[in-house]
Amino acid sequence: MAERDRVYLNGELVPYDEAKISVEDRGFNFADGIYEVVRIAGGRPFRIDAHLDRFQGGARALEIELPLTRDAVREAIIEVASANRVDEGTVYVQLTRGAAPRYHAFPRGVTPTLVMLARPSAGPDPEALERGVALVTAPDLRWGYCEIKTIGLLPNVIAYQHARSENCHEALLVRDGVVTEGAHSSAFCVQDGVVYTHPIDNILPSITRRYLIESLRADGVEVREEGVRLEDFRGADEIFLTGTTTEIMGVVSIDGTPVGSGEVGPVTRRGLELYRRDLEATRAGGAE
Repeated sequence: MAERDRVYLNGELVPYDEAKISVEDRGFNFADGIYEVVRIAGGRPFRIDAHLDRFQGGARALEIELPLTRDAVREAIIEVASANRVDEGTVYVQLTRGAAPRYHAFPRGVTPTLVMLARPSAGPDPEALERGVALVTAPDLRWGYCEIKTIGLLPNVIAYQHARSENCHEALLVRDGVVTEGAHSSAFCVQDGVVYTHPIDNILPSITRRYLIESLRADGVEVREEGVRLEDFRGADEIFLTGTTTEIMGVVSIDGTPVGSGEVGPVTRRGLELYRRDLEATRAGGAE
């Protein structure tokens, strides 16, 4: 991080090198916390209301009391992006239960820890968006509350490391023979013009996934939220991934076997166009 970088920590902007969190913070000891990654476009937070909805929902699910109002969280996200001159990039927001002596039960009277970091980014690699990427499959070994965006991501990390060791862009997670999602993305396939994706059933309720489904349907594309077995995923005409930092990324192979024509397909490209349309609207000062 550059010398001028500032971190939001419990209501203050502090120099990155001076930001300190207790060694007894429950995020450190138990992964007892949640997070969001908010895209910044033209200095504005993209789809911020949806991110705040999920953030508040995760805090309620874990019984962590937010130390700020919803509007104050929004303003803090904008503030930390501005303070770090991040016009294009992301803000990482993390809330933990706070610091207390290590004990499994929720402690009482503890102040939650809220951290935000802004990082510049130009978005995904344009060449990868154009040419598509390779996937490798991995077993979905995560816990039973994947709908909560917790900081306990070790199974995702292991799956993604497997993908990197195989020189692949992402790991496609498979549970009981059914494709769930990527290690850090949502997964879709296209067959005969129909788009399929796993229903919101112990997977992350992705913001990009949700809006893309709405946009595709409004564009006249049929989208079905149902489980697809791995063998049917492999045989699809198209496969693509979605996510805040992934955008809409075409997939051209799984485990070394080509997908469809081996090129990024038309539905994938249309999905990226729809995503970029909304992103540009935010840059231009439209709806966040």
